Amino acid sequence: MCAEINQGGEIRAAAYPHDVTNYDEVPALLQRIVADLGGLDTFIFLAGVNFPPGGMDKYSFENDRKMVEVNLIGAMAWLTPVAEMFQSAKAGQIVGIGSVAGDRGRVGNPGYNTSKAGVHTYLEALRNRLTRHGVNVLTVKPGFVKTEMLKAAVGPTPFAIPAEKAVDDIYKAMRQRRQTVYTPFLWQYIMLVIRHIPSFIFRRLSF
Repeated sequence: MCAEINQGGEIRAAAYPHDVTNYDEVPALLQRIVADLGGLDTFIFLAGVNFPPGGMDKYSFENDRKMVEVNLIGAMAWLTPVAEMFQSAKAGQIVGIGSVAGDRGRVGNPGYNTSKAGVHTYLEALRNRLTRHGVNVLTVKPGFVKTEMLKAAVGPTPFAIPAEKAVDDIYKAMRQRRQTVYTPFLWQYIMLVIRHIPSFIFRRLSF
């Protein structure tokens, strides 16, 4: 993929194989990336795993821990030094990929919901810190996107969109320096309703 991109001449791409749970590797790798690129003004964190429990009577701490280690702590391991760098530069943009699954705790996958809710809160906290320093923090909340992860989904996947559509929505939000974007946009209205369902009703629902 990098070779194809680099053939164009105008844009340069490089790949750095990395497991985001190898937290101690992050500082040196970030320095290497910045040096290779000659600087950094935008950072997008997209790393995630999802292990559906397989039923409302199934629980797995091991799977929940893996999701938190990758989805949340992995994001914190990378975005903390990036935030510090951008704050010093008083410029830059951070983009974090959350999920509509993080907007409310649902019965289907508590561990995944928790990991993405944590990402949302962490990005909000970074935004509140960095806005005053000229740094934008964008939280992306995708619905179902047609990727390899979606192939393992259990149950219906309404309003699933191609990855290219999600990329277009994210890019537009970045250019507009927005704070939050749902993709597709319909999820903004769906989750607005879901977030306002009273708890005594919500806990009786099966989704």
